[in-house]
Amino acid sequence: MSQELPAYVVIGAAGGIGTALCRLLAAKGARLFLVGQTAGKLDALAAELREAHPQSEYVTHVGDATKSADMDSAFTAATAKFGTLAGATNLVGSIILKPAHLTTDAEFEQTLQLNTYSAFYTVRAAAKAMMTTGGSIVLASTVATRIGLMNHEAIATAKGAVNGLVLSAAATYAPRNIRVNAVAPGLVKTPLAARITSNELALKASTAMHPLGRVGEPNDVATAITWLLDPATTWVTGQLIGIDGGLSTVKAKG
Repeated sequence: MSQELPAYVVIGAAGGIGTALCRLLAAKGARLFLVGQTAGKLDALAAELREAHPQSEYVTHVGDATKSADMDSAFTAATAKFGTLAGATNLVGSIILKPAHLTTDAEFEQTLQLNTYSAFYTVRAAAKAMMTTGGSIVLASTVATRIGLMNHEAIATAKGAVNGLVLSAAATYAPRNIRVNAVAPGLVKTPLAARITSNELALKASTAMHPLGRVGEPNDVATAITWLLDPATTWVTGQLIGIDGGLSTVKAKG
C-alpha cells in the first residue's frame, strides 16, 4: 500500500457525521483509523468502505474518547499502523436541551465529558503524534456558542470551552505546523438529533430558524471537515467555521 496516501484518525467514526466523513475521505483514497465505542458499528462501516473503495486501508479501534488513556492508545496504535498521520478529528458529542435550572449535576458532567474532555484528550494525543510531522486537528463545536439559543446552557458551556481550546492549541502548535480548527454546525439530521428531527413541529420550528430554509445534512458538515483535514489546506488555523445555514450570522425572514 502506498505510503503517500494520507492517513486520518476519525473519532466517533460510526456516528452520522462521522460516517459521512469517512465515506468522503475514503473516496479520496485516504487511509482511515476508525475509533468508536461499538465494535459492530465500526466493523460494518469498515466493511462498507472496503467494498466501495478497496484501494485503501481501514482499521477499527474500540475506545472511549472521554478517557485520556483510550485516546493515547488510539493514537499510538494509529501511528504504529500508518506512520505519519495527516490529521485527526473528534466528532463525539451530545445534545441536551434544558435550561440551567433543570439540568442536573450528572447531566452537566456528562455533557462536559463527552464534549470538552474528549476534545482536550484528542488534541493532546494528536499533537504528540504530529509533533514532528505536522498535521490537522478538527474539532466539533456548535452554533449555540455563536448565537444565544434558549435551553442550550450546558452544551454551549461545554462547546464554548472547545472554542477556547481551538484558539490556544492553534497558537501553541503553529510552530510545529499543526493546524487546529473547529466546525460549528446548526441542527443536523443525525441519529443523535433524531429526537428533534423526527418531531414534525420541532423540525418545522428549527427549519424556520435557518435562513437557508432547511436543517443540515451530515454531508454539509463532513464536506467542511474534509477540506480542513486536507494537507493542501495549509494556511487555515485557529478558525471556528459555522456550518449552520446562516443561523449565526443571517437574520431569517420574519
